[in-house]
Amino acid sequence: MTKLFSQSAFLSLILLPFAIICNLGLCDLMASPSSCNQKDKEILLCFKHGLTDPSGMLSSWSTKEDCCEWRGVHCDDITGRVTNVTLPCSTDDFVFGVKNKAHCLTGEFHLSLLKLEYLKYLNLSNNNFQAIHLPLDCHNLPLVNSSNLVYLDLSSNENLVIDDLRWLLNLSSLEYLNLNSIDLHKQTQWLQIMTKLSSLSELHLRSCLLESASASLDYANFTSLEYIDLSDNDLFSELPNWLFNLTGLSNLILEGNRFHGEIPNTLLNLGNLYSLRLNDNRLSGSIPNCFDVQSNNLIGSLPESFGQLSNLEKLYVGENSLSGIVSHKNFANLSKLQRLYLDSPSFVFDFDPHWTPPFQLQHLLLGCVDLKLVPWLYTQTSLDSLTIFNSSFTSESPDKFWSWATDLRFLSLFFNSMHWDMSNVLLNSQVIWLVANGLSGGLPRLTTNVRLFQIGRNNLSGPLSPLLCHNMTGESNLQYLSVYDNYLSEGLTDCWVNWKSLVHVDLENNNLTGMIPHSMGTLSNLLSLYLHNNKLQGTLFSYSLLVLTKGNELDYNRYMRVVDFSSNQLSGKIPLEVFKLTALGSLNLSHNQLMGTIPEEIGNMKQLESLDLSTNKLSGEIPPSMSALSFLGTLNLSFNNFKGQIPLGTQLQGFTALSYIGNPQLCGTPLTKKCSHDEAPTDTNLMGNDDEEGSELLEGMYMGMGVGFAISFWVVCGSLFFKRTWRHAYFRFLNHMKDKLYVMMVLKCTPSVEI
Repeated sequence: MTKLFSQSAFLSLILLPFAIICNLGLCDLMASPSSCNQKDKEILLCFKHGLTDPSGMLSSWSTKEDCCEWRGVHCDDITGRVTNVTLPCSTDDFVFGVKNKAHCLTGEFHLSLLKLEYLKYLNLSNNNFQAIHLPLDCHNLPLVNSSNLVYLDLSSNENLVIDDLRWLLNLSSLEYLNLNSIDLHKQTQWLQIMTKLSSLSELHLRSCLLESASASLDYANFTSLEYIDLSDNDLFSELPNWLFNLTGLSNLILEGNRFHGEIPNTLLNLGNLYSLRLNDNRLSGSIPNCFDVQSNNLIGSLPESFGQLSNLEKLYVGENSLSGIVSHKNFANLSKLQRLYLDSPSFVFDFDPHWTPPFQLQHLLLGCVDLKLVPWLYTQTSLDSLTIFNSSFTSESPDKFWSWATDLRFLSLFFNSMHWDMSNVLLNSQVIWLVANGLSGGLPRLTTNVRLFQIGRNNLSGPLSPLLCHNMTGESNLQYLSVYDNYLSEGLTDCWVNWKSLVHVDLENNNLTGMIPHSMGTLSNLLSLYLHNNKLQGTLFSYSLLVLTKGNELDYNRYMRVVDFSSNQLSGKIPLEVFKLTALGSLNLSHNQLMGTIPEEIGNMKQLESLDLSTNKLSGEIPPSMSALSFLGTLNLSFNNFKGQIPLGTQLQGFTALSYIGNPQLCGTPLTKKCSHDEAPTDTNLMGNDDEEGSELLEGMYMGMGVGFAISFWVVCGSLFFKRTWRHAYFRFLNHMKDKLYVMMVLKCTPSVEI
């Protein structure tokens, strides 16, 4: 009995704490995750209130739902307090290099979100916020410092201008801060604010329009900083002294600014540094033991002491005026090297032919080299990306090179001397860029792994069939095909059904003949088609564009952007089907033998920016509906048989006479030939019923056009001239759009390539 009692007493003592917990109402807490805290829920709803949500990203954010179940919200399983808010916007940069953010969050970023007491992680990157809302007064909620916030990412909100960064001072535990591509041009004291974030270890301020880096300051109190990115700003000074006292730095990125002067020897203070990027600045003088100094004005030779930097992972020394011998001694102990960029026409390569490097590179870029002097290239079996330009391949074995290169993910060879026959080559890389190398023979074959294939400006000949009609195991993933400026002949083949993933096709400047095959109608993803300057024949649209649109009208009407069939031998009328391509931005049918009229339906092509129908046999009047093409920036209707008056309206009168010359029966502004009253179109009332009144009206209209143009010109150009930040933003935009197809396709296909 005593033993039984002892066992019962012991069991009671074990169960007593659980009974107390249950009586306190905590059993459910232990059995299942807690529901959302009410205060946190109110803060989140306050944040939502200031936003516009065009795609319904926050549709689950309802008062009736547990906020821990809302999209992008994560709560602690025990306390139910919000710890993580993740709402980045996903955009597709693939076409034309422009982000489509119509579906992203926009409006005001309410700093009330930082009142979440237990918030540790906040990611609102790549949205379209327009402003930051201050002060923190939503629903009279008390101000609470987000002392637990560790990670904050607001990057790529390109329309966001932050006038005051002092709210960051509340984030005392912040370790990661990313404000890339946010306008901070008014922030002259940004450095002083950042140094007060004592836990900060990673700082991203790329493309923020910063104009000052406090170059004369000797010391900045970044006690924990390991990574800093100030690239692509407008920093104009010598390299700041305080940077070289940050002994804990492992990554220093200063590329794309206007830093000038010499690289200081204090750089050697950064003993933990394994990545330094100073490219695209105005630095001069000799090289210390540093790493990325491409695109400057450096002179001298590559120091042999580079070979002792055993922790070095990236070495970029291209686009300078460096000279001298480059040998295995410069790389002797670089066992951790992953990225190498060597480019100078004055380098003399002197590698031991039997030398085996201590490194295995991931990315290699070589310029102005003779490959026979870099025999160690074939030892690099882990290489992911290879770029070689302005170099000689004459002594290399094509079979050996292509066999070795088959596992590369990114292969870019351009402006080289490599007169190789490509007829029996099989290419496997995801991105292949082989421009202006002197390649000859027939087209190579591609595996299903290839997504971008560019082999323009070579000496390739023969038909398209070796490329398009060979048997593949699996479905093609090719999206970008460009074989322009070669000597291809015969027809377009009828094997396009195997290449349904194609988005861009460029076959211009070849000797292709025949008609567009029916199988091209299966290319439902096609956005741009260039067939300029071939020898294609027939009634073009009866067999080509009509074929393309048939069965795929919805896709083509919504997405087709560019059509260029210029400089062929095409004939016949332009059917209405072409004018159903309402998303078309550029249409070029010039230098053919097309007949008939331009239909009124052309006015439906509201997105048209460029139209060239010159040097054909088109006739009739120019339809008045063309005056509604408000985006039209380029127009050429010259050398046809158009007649009558050019429709009135600011759009068509805004072009010069060169857009209309070679049409003897055409009249009206901007041509010098005046129209008689009888020739005026009957469907317009702009001329009035009285010649004198009409003349006064036209005179007033032209005067208004002149004054309006002058005012608009000086508003835009004057603003760019006097407003420095606008000017920088404008030219950054132009620079961003340059060579957009190449860059964006490469980034889409190979997002991790950084060379």
